[in-house]
Amino acid sequence: MPHTILIIDDEPAHRLMLRAVLGDAGFKVLEADNGSAGLHLVRTKNIDAILLDMRMPGLTGLEVLQRLQEGHAFPPVIMLTAFGNVGSAVEAMKAGAFDYLTKPADNDELLAVVQKAIQHSSLLKENTELKKQIGQLRETRIIGDSPAMQTVMDLIEQVGPSEANVLILGESGTGKELVAQLLHEHSLRKAGPLIKVNCAALPETLLESELFGYVKGAFTGATQDKPGRFQLAAGGTLFLDEIGELPLALQAKILRALQERIIEPLGGITPIDVDIRFIAATNRNLPQMIAQGQFREDLYYRLNVLEISIPPLRDRTEDIPLLVDYLLEKLGQKNNKPLRSVSRNFLAALTKHEWRGNVRELENVLERSLILCRGDILDLQDLPDHLRIAKGISPIKSSNQPSNPLEAAELRALEETLRQHNGHREKTAQALGISRRTLQYRLKKYGLTTRS
Repeated sequence: MPHTILIIDDEPAHRLMLRAVLGDAGFKVLEADNGSAGLHLVRTKNIDAILLDMRMPGLTGLEVLQRLQEGHAFPPVIMLTAFGNVGSAVEAMKAGAFDYLTKPADNDELLAVVQKAIQHSSLLKENTELKKQIGQLRETRIIGDSPAMQTVMDLIEQVGPSEANVLILGESGTGKELVAQLLHEHSLRKAGPLIKVNCAALPETLLESELFGYVKGAFTGATQDKPGRFQLAAGGTLFLDEIGELPLALQAKILRALQERIIEPLGGITPIDVDIRFIAATNRNLPQMIAQGQFREDLYYRLNVLEISIPPLRDRTEDIPLLVDYLLEKLGQKNNKPLRSVSRNFLAALTKHEWRGNVRELENVLERSLILCRGDILDLQDLPDHLRIAKGISPIKSSNQPSNPLEAAELRALEETLRQHNGHREKTAQALGISRRTLQYRLKKYGLTTRS
């Protein structure tokens, strides 16, 4: 999608000239002949950069700039001024303008300044998004109290503050990206960016330019310099997911970047220093790939200074109830369908499944079950067929089920009161006239869990 440039200038002939130059360069151009109209476009359109004339009837360029600063964020502003008014343009830059050009602007200089402004704008947007992610990460926790996951969390706390490269191992869907996020959050670089690259998602022809960037003229269509992910991660962390998918030729360049802390953009001749913390992840067996000549041994040892191995969900089924509780709360908010409780049979069926897709598969099943559930309690009938009928899971007989009419009546009263009070344990206990401990005993007796 082309970048959008807004021209705010009261001179039709000058706007026409600017529109022609920018349009030929592939930009989308919007125009306003006065400051008020320009401010309206900024509020209603997605603008990447503004060319703003200093002297206009009504609002001057400096006044427009001041109005822009009253908002939370605004695109970079390039001031346009006559040669004799350079002092005013410098004053505008002190007030927040990105740059200035004297009229009439040289075409090459105009395009160079506009490109620079757009790059600046893109970095600001990315930085804002990264700060938002960092804020979210402060509340991120790994769900699970199994010994295996406690080991993972202990390693994150120990390894996080170091500068060492980390290799995260685990099957697809186990949460390798989350571990990378937490390592960054626990690091001394947490105020810097966390740049993520999925090596399996990018074509080999694009991967090198995405990682290392390129200079203008490096190939057909390279009309400007573009920083790579290594440069964007400066001062922070670069996370390469699915690193086992890297082609051998690119592995050599990654190795050099890790060893010497320098990169060379495509088409460039000047090495660029990079200051990053490097984290990689894979679901592949890298030692086996080394033996088969598919992965460089020297790169493997450079990556694997510290290793964190995430267990598959089938090896930590004791964490499933906690994951179900966490995921259902998140999915209930997402789908505007809060759930009050989950039956014991439902949980039992989940713990007997192999979960080849791990937590990602569990989340998918829970979202489907939640959306299709007609009542307030998730039960066997809400599960996909392959979970209900596999390995004799359905129906599940349990000694916890009512064994006589009195217990059946007690269970119905318990479920109905839970529904009336949205699964709130204390209110349910008060309504039934029993203590909270007695309620917990009854819940355990009938295999009910609640969204307390």
